[in-house]
Amino acid sequence: MSLRFVPRVGRFAIALLTILSAGCQKLPDYPPAYREYAYVSNGKSNSVSVLDMRNYRLIATIPVGANPTGIAANPQKNEIYAVNTGGNSISVIDAEQNRVVGTIPVERAPFFIDVSADGKRAYVANSGSNSVSVIDLVNRRVLRNIPVGSGPGLARVSKDGTLVVVSERLGNSVSVIDTEKLAVRSSVPVCTQPTDVAILGDSSKAFVACSAADQVASVALNPPGKQVETQGGAAMEIKSSRNSPRASPHSAQSGFGPDRLLALLDVGKTPLHLALKPDGGEIFVSNFGSDSISEISTATNEVQASHVIGAGPVRAIVSSDSSVLYVSNFNSDTVGIYSVDDGKLIGTVHVGRRPDALALSPNQNFLFVADTAAGDVSVVRTAAKNGAVLLTIIPVGQQPNAIAVKAFILRKPPSPAEQKSFQK
Repeated sequence: MSLRFVPRVGRFAIALLTILSAGCQKLPDYPPAYREYAYVSNGKSNSVSVLDMRNYRLIATIPVGANPTGIAANPQKNEIYAVNTGGNSISVIDAEQNRVVGTIPVERAPFFIDVSADGKRAYVANSGSNSVSVIDLVNRRVLRNIPVGSGPGLARVSKDGTLVVVSERLGNSVSVIDTEKLAVRSSVPVCTQPTDVAILGDSSKAFVACSAADQVASVALNPPGKQVETQGGAAMEIKSSRNSPRASPHSAQSGFGPDRLLALLDVGKTPLHLALKPDGGEIFVSNFGSDSISEISTATNEVQASHVIGAGPVRAIVSSDSSVLYVSNFNSDTVGIYSVDDGKLIGTVHVGRRPDALALSPNQNFLFVADTAAGDVSVVRTAAKNGAVLLTIIPVGQQPNAIAVKAFILRKPPSPAEQKSFQK
């Protein structure tokens, strides 16, 4: 590890001098019990690394199950959940103690986890069992394993917690789950090999990236419990320039109106990831095969523009003010910085090898980048005077693949000795 890290010291020194020359900024007056941590799942190390996001250092390495992939933070309590794809389980991590306090068995080959806004439930897509596990996070148990379509890779819960949209890579479809009934209410054919899903804040639509079709599907989501009459599929409106499967005009179960396919939008080659603006007005698509991003209007279901961003874009994140898009370019070891307001690439920062997952610090001043082939996390200062710069690189485990951020106040304030140690 040290042999790989030493050559980067020069790059770090240059970046640090750049930051210092920009002038000193007064740091926020954080209370002693305040913490900002980034949790990084390391697929080949069977561990989760804990990074102090204010002091840019590794503070803990937590052993979990085999091949952890997805990771998520509970928005209401100080817990983190790691998906152990090889162990068919979820590790529950206490964020205050930074240790595993529980293990929840699920079905085969879980890959992704999403947590409801109230922090009471989690949803896990089990790709090897064609099911979604619904987890009671209060009692740390599985409420139900819901059968879905073939090859589910991701289960995304809506902001209001009323529904879950599941992408089914082998079924070329999505399932919509009613979270009150804990049952699939509809199955909607979309496009070939759906992967990522983004749900609008009002739960009116879902957008689905289909990696093998070079398309993004727009799916209308009927409000739970609403009765809708349809005849011959008249409610459907399909827009596409390619031959693709059409949605069924009726839901899979009676009593619900049609969750239905609205549009198939042609984007770049191999779309892998969707980044939704916080205001919900636009979605940015990372097109791995065409080195570009596509910009979609969520209101009109239209591709507004496409831009070359870097070699092999795989993940993106939008700043909280919706002004800047950060894109990890897997094949060029860079992060592209795109101005949403100006519609153009405004900078590129070199990071570690094969960057993938991204996370912004709560104050938006730092971007954390998982470098999957290097076994480290690059920290980019986004608020530097002359543009974003690489601040430092933190070694973690082998094949870091996902990042979850948790900012919180300790329930038990630290002792003076603990606080002094934390500040070092």
